[in-house]
Amino acid sequence: MEQTGVPSASGNTTPYQGIGAPFLAASAEKLATEPQIERESLSTSGTRVNSPDASIHEGKEGHDLEEAKDPLDGIDIYDPNRPKFNLARRIAHFTWAWFTLSMSTGGLALLMYAQPHQFPGLRQIGFFVYVANIIIFAGIVVAMSSRWFLHRGTFKSSITHSREAFFVPTIFLAIATIITGTQRYAIAEENDSVVWLISTLFWIYVIASLAFAIGQYSYVFKTHDLGLHTMMPTWILPIFPIMLSGTIASVIAETQPQMNAVPIIVAGITCQGLGLSVAFMMYAHMVGRLMSRGLPNREHRTGLYMNVGPPAFTALAVIGMANGLPDNLDINQGMVLDMKIIRPMAVVAAVFLWALSLWWFGIATVSVIVSPPQYFHLNWWAAVFPNTGFILATISIGNELQHEGIRWFATGLSVCLLCSYCFVLVNLIRAVIIQDIMYPGRDEDVLDGTDN
Repeated sequence: MEQTGVPSASGNTTPYQGIGAPFLAASAEKLATEPQIERESLSTSGTRVNSPDASIHEGKEGHDLEEAKDPLDGIDIYDPNRPKFNLARRIAHFTWAWFTLSMSTGGLALLMYAQPHQFPGLRQIGFFVYVANIIIFAGIVVAMSSRWFLHRGTFKSSITHSREAFFVPTIFLAIATIITGTQRYAIAEENDSVVWLISTLFWIYVIASLAFAIGQYSYVFKTHDLGLHTMMPTWILPIFPIMLSGTIASVIAETQPQMNAVPIIVAGITCQGLGLSVAFMMYAHMVGRLMSRGLPNREHRTGLYMNVGPPAFTALAVIGMANGLPDNLDINQGMVLDMKIIRPMAVVAAVFLWALSLWWFGIATVSVIVSPPQYFHLNWWAAVFPNTGFILATISIGNELQHEGIRWFATGLSVCLLCSYCFVLVNLIRAVIIQDIMYPGRDEDVLDGTDN
């Protein structure tokens, strides 16, 4: 029988005998040419900046390709002279990650209220930031609604996307800062009706955030196939809202009547423990990913600050909830809790957890300094909100230990955080104006190849 030469992917010819030789030769030729076509496609359309796979590589990264759209064919999304789009087109890329702006602004307002060294007018500035946060939150809700209305199908795709969906919890975090900010700035202690309203909002938040944490993780477990080498801190976000229930409880319990305060604190401790436990499990994967694959790409390294949040907010919450318990709880009177034991234990636990936050803060800071991001992303807000919890925990520890040095250290950190907030805000505004974000291929709605 006649021999047929079958070209291989390397260009060599492999003799083959058989009836199907012509068909195999054609197939091999097609396979040999496909890699070249793929390389040409990637060179003209950009690389994969936002994908988890790309986050494990060094050097310049690019975005995943979106579904084929004629206006973007052959366009480099990083070219300064790339085409500009109108707002109606750009609103399709207004993602859930925008709520990181609101939660960071609300956290800044809380930090101003808690400052150990107040100056005249600081609380008024904090109130202004609190009101601004409400306006920002409402504006983001309107923009998200416009996206879903103008671009049908984007709501479902946003909550099921393998990357953007992990930012859905940020709306709960923004709501948490609004609830706590309302407690600090807008409620008088003698206003019983509003105190009951805050209590009701707390229980609604607990139920909603718990249902969300269970629902989103269940969906991810069922539908996505995410390799551990693609692990990013955003995987912690779905458990963050229920964990902040403890932080809310620590803020509102002190103004609640005893019949409300104790159940709120018990629920807060329960939720805080759940959130921290899941975060610890995620930390194991995160450290394993860092040890085996190295630091994320520079465009994603700011997200490492998310690891600072869970132990920091837990340290803040345990001190606040311990102080929020009624003073008349005494084990000698048949009570389970004794304030002479609980409050010192809370301080010890807070210091223990604060050290873990400090370690993650150092890891994130060093990684960003070594290789800072080149392009703006909304994950830059991770350098603000989690660190707000770290500073608030530092203030609480300093107040409990009556240590002026710790308080001044917290004040210095607060000034740095304010500078970080302003820096990120300015870059956000600039990115919107020059269309570095809210642009096809430049946001969290980019396909990353892990959607099923």
